[in-house]
Amino acid sequence: MVFKRKKLFTIVILVIAGISLIKSYHLFFRDFENNEIYKGVTGIESVQNNGNFTFAVMGDNKNSISTFKKIVDSINSQPAIRFTMNTGDMVFDGNPIKYDFFLKQLRQFKNPMIPVPGNHDEADGGIDRYVSIFGPLYYSFSHSSSLFIVLDDSNEENIDPWQLRWLREELEKSKDYQHTFVFMHVPIYDPRKSLKAQPGHSLKDLDSAREVLNLLKQYPVDMVFAGHIHGYFKGNWEGVPYTITGGGGAEMLLSDPEHYFYHYIKVNVTGNNVSYTVEKIDSPDFNVADRIGAFLWIYLYSFVVINYWVILLLIALGVLSYMYIKRYGKDFPFSITWRKKK
Repeated sequence: MVFKRKKLFTIVILVIAGISLIKSYHLFFRDFENNEIYKGVTGIESVQNNGNFTFAVMGDNKNSISTFKKIVDSINSQPAIRFTMNTGDMVFDGNPIKYDFFLKQLRQFKNPMIPVPGNHDEADGGIDRYVSIFGPLYYSFSHSSSLFIVLDDSNEENIDPWQLRWLREELEKSKDYQHTFVFMHVPIYDPRKSLKAQPGHSLKDLDSAREVLNLLKQYPVDMVFAGHIHGYFKGNWEGVPYTITGGGGAEMLLSDPEHYFYHYIKVNVTGNNVSYTVEKIDSPDFNVADRIGAFLWIYLYSFVVINYWVILLLIALGVLSYMYIKRYGKDFPFSITWRKKK
């Protein structure tokens, strides 16, 4: 009996596809009340408080393993932190295996994590997967006397007119709250460049960037949080305060110790006052060699951990192939001839 190459390859593909479907089936069958935003916001609202509360902000973990775990452990060790906002790029791309792995990481948080869509989260067909898992791309919620507004600028270009109109309506509602916090992934402007020298690692459509900034300037926004830039920056855009927090575990090649370190932000709301604390996490030494070495290790380690079952399957197939070649000759896998013993 002879097995042709096409049949052999078909069997291998079906095995891999079957394992992928089994591991990732829950990414495709979710209803509204099971999306992560709904569950997270509901979990926050169910916690009683006296008007004072603390939350964390982080971003750009991109399937990080060790650094992200350190951040989760640090947040979990502080009972005062009620929830965590993630400013996006939670996964390296929209591959279902990477999303499946991140969902397992997400369960490590003791309290809710609320997402912001990033460009990597929506890459390679990830936008449908993001919506299926987390829910709407832009939304708002309130907690105590604060309003939280989450925007979607993951296209890295602009904020579309419909969303901008919605943002204006939400900012009008913010007048009824003591504090307003706005979250986006791509910053309006890159703090490393002057506003006239844009675009940097920021919105590429300068007309849209100006329109968003002019709108925010009309309202008393406490802070605009963004990610996208792998580091920490704080300042203001023409009076609008911003914090860029992209130190959640992704690669960090630049070595300025003032900006490029792993971290998250702890935000403490007490009545009319809001304070911000930078919680630093162990980072590679501030030199080029260590930064490049850490960069290579991050992706090698995460690739092995996330795809371990695929790697094991390929190794098993390789060993099986070798055994067949040794026994049936060099024609494998093009054909395998089985002979009955006489």
